[in-house]
Amino acid sequence: MAKIIETNSEQQTYDLGVRIGQKARAGDVFTLVGDLGVGKTVFTKGLAWGLGIEEPVNSPTFTIVQIYEEGRLPLYHFDVYRIGDVEEMEEIGYEDYIYGEGVSLIEWANLISEILPEHYTEIKIEKDLEKGFDFRRITIEEK
Repeated sequence: MAKIIETNSEQQTYDLGVRIGQKARAGDVFTLVGDLGVGKTVFTKGLAWGLGIEEPVNSPTFTIVQIYEEGRLPLYHFDVYRIGDVEEMEEIGYEDYIYGEGVSLIEWANLISEILPEHYTEIKIEKDLEKGFDFRRITIEEK
């Protein structure tokens, strides 16, 4: 069953990420779905903070995966937007991350849906400009 949360500022989207990061457990996989500019990086920064990661978090657009190890659990932040084939994920050893002792967050996961684990949490962020520039509808669903 999906849970829908509406935010009206970057801070609220960040704070939601913090709360989810605080509850995250080793082996959790989160997929992050949303168009460019909807707040995926803001949410990710909050999730990282919730894990106790204080170093700057950026989208790993050109490296596929960025690893943050200083928190209570490691964060494996994937951005697969530029991936050409799922074989590239195998080349970087994605299974070691996804089935490891950290938390995985995968942006644009719909591009690699065939290799996602059996259970994960999908977080979908959408804008609705009719409700305001900063409005976001965030749908959280266990898959």
